[in-house]
Amino acid sequence: MKTSFLQTFFGKTRLSYLLVFLVISNISCDSFRRRNLQIYRNGVVVSAHPEASAVGLHILQGGGNAVDAAVAVQFALAVVYPNAGNIGGGGFMVYRNADGDFDALDFREAAPGAATRDMYLDAEGNPVAELSLRGQLASGVPGSVDGMVKAHEKYGKLEWSTLLKPAIDLAQSGFPVTEMQAKELNSRKESFRKYNPGGTAFLRDVEWIAGDTLVQPELAHTLTLISQRGRAGFYEGETADRIVEEMARGNGIISHADLKNYEAKWRDPISATYRGYRVVSMPPPSSGGIALISLLKSVEAYPLSQWGFQQDSTMRVIIEAERRVYADRATHLGDPDFYDVPQSMLIDSSYNAERMRNINFRHASFSSDIFAGSLSMAEHEETTHFSIVDREGNAVAITTTLNGSYGSQVVVAGAGFLLNNEMDDFSVKPGAPNMYGLIGGAANAIEPGKRMLSSMTPTILEKDGKLFMVLGTPGGSTIITSVFQTILNVVDFDMEIQEAVAAPRFHHQWLPDEVALEENAVTQPVRHSLSATGYKLVDRGSIGRVDAIRVLPDGSLSGGADPRGDDTTRGY
Repeated sequence: MKTSFLQTFFGKTRLSYLLVFLVISNISCDSFRRRNLQIYRNGVVVSAHPEASAVGLHILQGGGNAVDAAVAVQFALAVVYPNAGNIGGGGFMVYRNADGDFDALDFREAAPGAATRDMYLDAEGNPVAELSLRGQLASGVPGSVDGMVKAHEKYGKLEWSTLLKPAIDLAQSGFPVTEMQAKELNSRKESFRKYNPGGTAFLRDVEWIAGDTLVQPELAHTLTLISQRGRAGFYEGETADRIVEEMARGNGIISHADLKNYEAKWRDPISATYRGYRVVSMPPPSSGGIALISLLKSVEAYPLSQWGFQQDSTMRVIIEAERRVYADRATHLGDPDFYDVPQSMLIDSSYNAERMRNINFRHASFSSDIFAGSLSMAEHEETTHFSIVDREGNAVAITTTLNGSYGSQVVVAGAGFLLNNEMDDFSVKPGAPNMYGLIGGAANAIEPGKRMLSSMTPTILEKDGKLFMVLGTPGGSTIITSVFQTILNVVDFDMEIQEAVAAPRFHHQWLPDEVALEENAVTQPVRHSLSATGYKLVDRGSIGRVDAIRVLPDGSLSGGADPRGDDTTRGY
């Protein structure tokens, strides 16, 4: 990775704060921004962990394409970023080849065959939160391995075993944990002990500190089976037996049949235009693509660039758009194989303009007065995203998750990988909020084989028919708004990609009726104006970790790695 003078002098974090200061202050500093871009000619990988980004770059330099690198990064993240990288979870991929053809892969987890609508309710019909959040019963059937197999079969170039080798080596030999990871592992100690009485590689007698080596021999063995047998190395044989045995140790219900029958699905991407850019994203069962495009259509009529970044009128329009789109999400979105999603209406320009017709610039709307529109709710913040562009111009955006940080907290004994807690992303009880406050309806109720609604929003943009930007983020219910605001930062506020990723963010999701703000987001005068006119503002920690790539006018590539995490850009 190239290191600029300012990065050397200030350090990565301080430089990020400097960029944020410049953005908030509306300082025009094109020469500063352009001098300090990380620019590459042949390929870029941006992911949540430096080791995973290095793996992706190694594959690109070794002749692999973007999909090859994506497969290698996915398995590497399962080793070096276990709180969200996974083989025991699922996700979504949006793909664009160098000729401009798009595809979308749904490898979201599915409800086991023995799942029932009321499986997480007590005798009085009230949700029992712990059941859908922790332990074996919280897990849906994993989709990540089958997803990577199908992606490689259709678009891969290098040998499958070549793509698995870096992850196997990292698991077998170990890697140094970062300071952030050491704190996370220490904070989860009691939970790991409770749900893994036989022990796990994440547990040790002393506290983890930055630089300690995390070795995972059981995971290395499982990855070796996948390397040798492909899909059958996970969904059949030894690994499948271990998953079913793990279910028997708790109250889990995933069966051999559930594993063998799981299939990732190719779907048609969802697309629309925004200010002349083509936006292509993930269709249901992700709510991300529809909600993102609905948000863009909702604000398109307003002069955001004239008003400015996080200025009073800009904030009001964005908040009111988010309020209305999340209300629609709660009612109208679910697995399209089980529910007829009114997709075309939800992204229609006229429909979204009508939804915005009653906003008032003198006073906040009330979420209690906003309902889903009449037509003829989400992951934990420890999802992860990575973006890749190769030398030929093929592009991949993948968002993948276990749901909660370290998923269900259950490590499959003898296999070394964590199980997801994605069942909480269903509407455990229609109208009741999930762990992130998102409300869901009957469209997202639990049914055997059904895929739970997601907020994941892997997205690719084109400008004048050419690749322009690749992006996505973790962040649970904040995923959609983080991708939305990053696109606005580039398209409406003329930020370079690293600025756009680092810029402070805010979030509204209809219910609860409050605007969540990062500590450094929105100036005090604007905050005061919003509060005085009925908006409830709540400070919170960081929102999302956007990893993005932008194609510059000369065809070179610039990466944006979110400074909120250990996210890293690698390119050549």
